[in-house]
Amino acid sequence: MKYAVISGGTQGIGKAIAEKFLEQGFSVAICARNTHQLNALQAQWSAQYPAQHIICSTADVTIKPEVDAFAATVLAAFKRIDVLVNNAGVFTPGNLADETDGAMEALMASNVYSAYYLSRALLPAMKEQSSGHIFNICSVASLKAYPQGGSYGISKYALLGFNDNLREELKAFNIKVTAISPGATHSRSWEGSGINPERLMDARDIAEMLYASFTLSAKANVEHIIMRPIQGDI
Repeated sequence: MKYAVISGGTQGIGKAIAEKFLEQGFSVAICARNTHQLNALQAQWSAQYPAQHIICSTADVTIKPEVDAFAATVLAAFKRIDVLVNNAGVFTPGNLADETDGAMEALMASNVYSAYYLSRALLPAMKEQSSGHIFNICSVASLKAYPQGGSYGISKYALLGFNDNLREELKAFNIKVTAISPGATHSRSWEGSGINPERLMDARDIAEMLYASFTLSAKANVEHIIMRPIQGDI
């Protein structure tokens, strides 16, 4: 049995990644804030995959004690951590000069500190086993500034920096680290936008690329995956 941990796993990219690993026989732990959605997924996935250990925990990943409690639950239940996916995050457009006061702090907490907290909580176990693969779900906003990017773009630049530093730090421990930077992907962030869903990538596309990277030999580390819709950025 292999084990995967995914933050923000109730919808969109996180849910697609969780379901991909479940299909491949992994036990999976996810966390999110919506208890109702978590309970529904716990019932659905437990019925579909009765032989696998499934954890769906309520946690606000911007709050360190809640992240630590989720990590403690995982470490008590899972024999090892084969995959950690730092996926939790929010998208809020705006310009630095006039975005809502507190936007920077909120976006950094959701998009960067969440990955920092969860990685630090699980890394001692991963270092001890001297294996594992950490994925950080960044964005094309990590690569290039754009109009209305604001604090969101800054937070995604920071997450890519976190990823790159973690990659360098964990080479000696045989732990792989990969950044994935998707462009526009069908998710709640695009609801009400009026964009044709056919113009967006499917969340499943991201999950498939992540899993393909995970399945490479122990000698190879894919450092950065960049994905965009076939017609380019929106």
